[in-house]
Formats: sequence, C-alpha cells, structure tokens
Amino acid sequence: MNMLKMGLAGVLAFGLVACEPGAGPKQQIGTVGGAVAGGLAGSAFGSGSGRLVAVGIGTLLGAMAGGEVGRSLDRADRLYLERTTGHALEYGPSGVAQTWQNPDSGHYGAVTPKPAYQTPQGQFCREYQQTITVGGQREQAYGTACRNADGSWRIVS
Repeated sequence: MNMLKMGLAGVLAFGLVACEPGAGPKQQIGTVGGAVAGGLAGSAFGSGSGRLVAVGIGTLLGAMAGGEVGRSLDRADRLYLERTTGHALEYGPSGVAQTWQNPDSGHYGAVTPKPAYQTPQGQFCREYQQTITVGGQREQAYGTACRNADGSWRIVS
C-alpha cells in the first residue's frame, strides 16, 4: 500500500472521526493516527495478497490503539491475532470461536467466522467477529473477508 493511499485514507478517516459525538480531540487523533500506523505496520507482514489481511488487521488494531485496549497490544499479540484470523477464515466452523492467548503478555482474544457465502460475482466471502481482551477490558470488532483467486483472504470491510 503506497504512502499516498495511506495518507488519503488517514485524511478521510479523520474527517469521519471528527463527526463522532463525544470523542475528544486526542481520541480522534489517536484513532486516525493509529489506523494509519497500523496499516503501515501490517503491510510489513506477509507477501502478496496475504499482506492485505495483515494491513486490514493492522488498521483495525491501529484504530483501537486510540483506546486503552489497543495501546497495550504488543507485536506478538498482533501476530497471534493475525494467524488466528487467517485460520478461522480458512478452516473455522461457522459460529465457533477460534481463540488465541499470548502467554507472555496475558492478552487474549477470539475470532468467530460466520457462514461463507458467494457474491453475485462468484467470490466466496465470510463475515467475522474479533474480540480482544487486555487487562480485563474487552474490545469487539466486525469485518468481512473475501477469498482471492490464489486462495488467500482479503479483508474488504
């Protein structure tokens, strides 16, 4: 992902976050900055279209970094989450949580895939739910990933 696209995404994200009621300036800036930084960091993992999953997860985790939970995740936590997400999308039964836990940090989470479906264009996709718990605080996010022609998964939302 090139810097221009990441910069544009950051500007657009800031515009959307700025409209969020109840969010203070530090939270807004932290969320947008975290999303951009997380996307860039995620792009360092994997190769080819597998990198897209890492970018999506990095962006999600980066956005969460504006809050208390995301700030506490370390690199190993992110790797556990990335691997678990890939495994859940590929092999996980629908509705069954695939869990991860970092024994060093004590942080843990789960990825629960929904049933696969086929788009009108013939692409197979799955919605999923991610939860991350750090220090007793739980954060939850939802997304959709679609299978690429090479068999890898790409996060689309």
